[in-house]
Amino acid sequence: MKTLIVDDELNVRDVIRHLGQWEKYGITDILEAKNGEEAKRIIERDTPEIIFTDVKMPGMSGIEIIEWLHTISYPGKVILITGFDDYSYMRKAIQCGSFDYLLKPIEADAFNKTLEQSVKAWTNEEEDRHYKETGTYEGVKRLQMNQAVTNAYIGEPFDTNDIASCLPQTVAYDLTLISFYHMHHSDPYIQLLADKLVEQEWGNAFALQNDHSLCLVICIQHQWLSVEKWISHQFDIPVRIVNGDPVKSLEDLPISFKSLQKAAVDQNFRAIHRLNNLDDARRMQDIVSYVDMYFMEELSLEKLSNRFFLSREHISRKFKQETGMTLSKYIMKLRIDQAKHRLIETDECIYSISLMLGYQDEKYFSKLFKKVVGLTPFEYRNCEKKPQIIGSR
Repeated sequence: MKTLIVDDELNVRDVIRHLGQWEKYGITDILEAKNGEEAKRIIERDTPEIIFTDVKMPGMSGIEIIEWLHTISYPGKVILITGFDDYSYMRKAIQCGSFDYLLKPIEADAFNKTLEQSVKAWTNEEEDRHYKETGTYEGVKRLQMNQAVTNAYIGEPFDTNDIASCLPQTVAYDLTLISFYHMHHSDPYIQLLADKLVEQEWGNAFALQNDHSLCLVICIQHQWLSVEKWISHQFDIPVRIVNGDPVKSLEDLPISFKSLQKAAVDQNFRAIHRLNNLDDARRMQDIVSYVDMYFMEELSLEKLSNRFFLSREHISRKFKQETGMTLSKYIMKLRIDQAKHRLIETDECIYSISLMLGYQDEKYFSKLFKKVVGLTPFEYRNCEKKPQIIGSR
């Protein structure tokens, strides 16, 4: 990264060169110019990222330099340096997109703080330019927005500025949680909804990064009815909707999100495009397949109910008819079978296997294993591996 120091006084250029913590902030080349015309030639030839320039110089002044840079949309960061505390200079600097304004005599701390901030700003903007050129800018920005909202939803630290940047300004926002049937690919629908909300300046829609069957909508207050009407006409799949209380500050999102989560757990939702009874058998097959795939995670009737749009009681009854076992016994069987496999085929410790299967307590896992198998995990491993060792001799 290059910096250019422009000042007609050699001693001032020497002071700036001495003050700067250049290596610390990634500056590898320090260029100098004694007037505006020379600076212009260096800028055209070397394109320095950071420019420090005096305001008053013979010939082309610092103000004329930033005016010229402004006309060519130069991406570098320009910091004006002057011995005159003149508002007209500041105003002109702001109008032409100058990054900052330093007064002589220059203090080391203030100078390096400005240097650090200008390098950081240029780096961030350069990343944005790269994303735009490679066509990934919008995707990266959307991912950042979705992650910020997800953090707020699960109670993790989040930046309100990231969320505010993609929402229209208003006095209060309405919050809505949308659930998609698990087997439906929700991303295209969330993107379609987000595009519509942004286009109409109603708000935005966010895909939760920890659960891709959930979407959070934040829209300006009293606008939700229009949004829901649009959804009912444009979505051709069933969704469940939970409305929350309005929020006046984005900092209050975690509290409001907790209320939404509780309402979802309590089944306080409204449905659009309900699934019909003919889908019931297929949904049970979907549920069994889902359990077969995610049995090592925390599963419950409540979670399955939210994902597959059936009541907990219905799933409990139908699941036993489908598999011959209750959900809890079916999950336990899958976990014990997996434990048997890993005890024989791997050298993983019993504690690691219990954690992988979702059991935090190794003693509890061992008792459960012995109750089902008749041997402790340690005994089972020794018993099953001995014949293999003998047979290999």
